[in-house]
Amino acid sequence: MHTPPFPLAQPPRLKLSGDELASTGIRAVDPCCSPVKATLPGVKRRARLSELDSHLHCSIIGTCLSTHELRKLVPRFTNLDRRDASDLEIHHTAVELAIEGGAGAKALRKLLDERYAGAIRRFEKATDDFDLLKLWDEALKNGDIPPAYWALMSHPLATMPVRQKAFGELHMLSHLVGAANRADIRRLVALEEENAALKEKIERQQSRLQELSIERDRSIAALDEQTAQLRTQLGAQAARQLPADTAGLEAEVQHLRERLADADQRMALHTSRREAAEQRMQQEQDAALALRRSRDQALAQLKLVQSECDALERATVDAAAAGAAHTAHAAHGTSTRRASLDGVQGKRIVYVGGRPGSNAALKRLVEAAGGELVVHDGGVEDRKGLLAAALPGANIVVFPVDCVDHDSMNTLKRICERHGIDYHPLRTASVASFVELMARLHPEHLAQLRHAPPSSFCLRHG
Repeated sequence: MHTPPFPLAQPPRLKLSGDELASTGIRAVDPCCSPVKATLPGVKRRARLSELDSHLHCSIIGTCLSTHELRKLVPRFTNLDRRDASDLEIHHTAVELAIEGGAGAKALRKLLDERYAGAIRRFEKATDDFDLLKLWDEALKNGDIPPAYWALMSHPLATMPVRQKAFGELHMLSHLVGAANRADIRRLVALEEENAALKEKIERQQSRLQELSIERDRSIAALDEQTAQLRTQLGAQAARQLPADTAGLEAEVQHLRERLADADQRMALHTSRREAAEQRMQQEQDAALALRRSRDQALAQLKLVQSECDALERATVDAAAAGAAHTAHAAHGTSTRRASLDGVQGKRIVYVGGRPGSNAALKRLVEAAGGELVVHDGGVEDRKGLLAAALPGANIVVFPVDCVDHDSMNTLKRICERHGIDYHPLRTASVASFVELMARLHPEHLAQLRHAPPSSFCLRHG
C-alpha cells in the first residue's frame, strides 16, 4: 500500500537544515504523521507490522489492541510512565514504535499474533482477494472486527485495494457509531413531539364527541316534545272533527310517522359515528400509552448508562489524581493510595461471572482502593463447588446478569441468603456498571461527580 487510504494535508516542502527549521518555528513532521515507503518482500509470508504502510498503523493499534495492553507493553521500550501517561500518549508512542520497527514493533506484532491466532488460521484458507473480502464481510456482519482486521492486513495475499477497502469500511464504521447515538436522541425527541400531537388530537376528538352527543340529545328532546304536542293536537282535533276529515287526519299521521322514521335514522347515524369515534379514540390512547412506555424505558436506560459513565469517569479522574499525589508523596518520602472507591476499602468482595479482561481490571481497581476482590467465573474454568467455599467471609457479592449462567446465579442467591451476605446484580459485566454500583452503595461519592477536571485534547493528533 504505497498511498494513504485518504488524502492527507502535506506540510510545506522547505529545504532547510535543522537549525534553520528551529529558527523559523517550523516543527519537523512526526513519524506517525508522515508516510513511509515500505516494500513488502516477494516471498509468500505474512506481513510484519513494520512492513505495512504507516497510515495503517494507527487503525491497527487503535482497533486491535486495548489501552490496557498498550500501557503494559509500550513503557518497556520508551520513557513513558505507565500510570501518568495519557491514553493518547500511549497510543501515539505505540504507533511510532510500529513505524520505527525494531524490538517495539516485534513485541506489538507478537502480541497481535498471539491474541488473534484463531482468526489468522481462519484467513489462511483464503486463496485470493475474493476469499479475503468474503471473510472480511462475514466478520463485519458478526461484529468480530479486530481479529479479522489484523488477519487481513497481515495476510500474504492481501493487495493494496483489499487493504484500502478494509481501512475505509473501518473508518466509516467509527462515524456510524457516533451517528447512531445522535439518531437515538433525535428519535426520542421525535417520539415526544408525536406523543404531544396525539394528545392534542385526542382532546380535539373528545371535544367533538361531546358536542355531537349534546347535539343528539337536543335533537331527541326536541323530537319527543314535538311528538307529544302533535299527539295532543291530534287528540283534540279527533274530538271536534267530523267524519269527513278522516282522510286529512290519516295524511297528517303518515307525515308524522315519516318524520319520526327520519329522526330515528338520524339518531342511528349519530350513534354509529359516536361508536366509531370512541373506537378511534381508544386506539389513539393505546398508541399514546405504548409511546409513553417506550419513551420512559429509553429515558431510564439513558439515565442508567449516564450514571455508569459518570461513575467510571469519576473513578478514572480519581485514579489519575491519586497517581499524581502518589508521585508527590513519594518524592517527600510519604505514602498515599493510588485509586478512588473509598467504599471498598477493607472489604472483601466476591465477583461471580463476567469476562476475563474486565475482571482483571476490576481486581486491580479494588486492590488499589484497599479492598479484596475474589473472582469466580461461575463454572467456565473454575469448579462450581468452589463457589460455596469462596462466599463465607465476604462483605458484598456481585454478579453481572448478562455474563453468568442461571444455575450459578440461583446457587449464589441461596448461599448468600443462608449466610446473610448482601448480593447485588449488575446490568452488564463492564467496569462502568461495577463502579456505578460501588458509588450507589456509598452516596457520598455522587456529589463529587460534578467536579471532574476537564480532559486534555491534542489539536494535532485528536
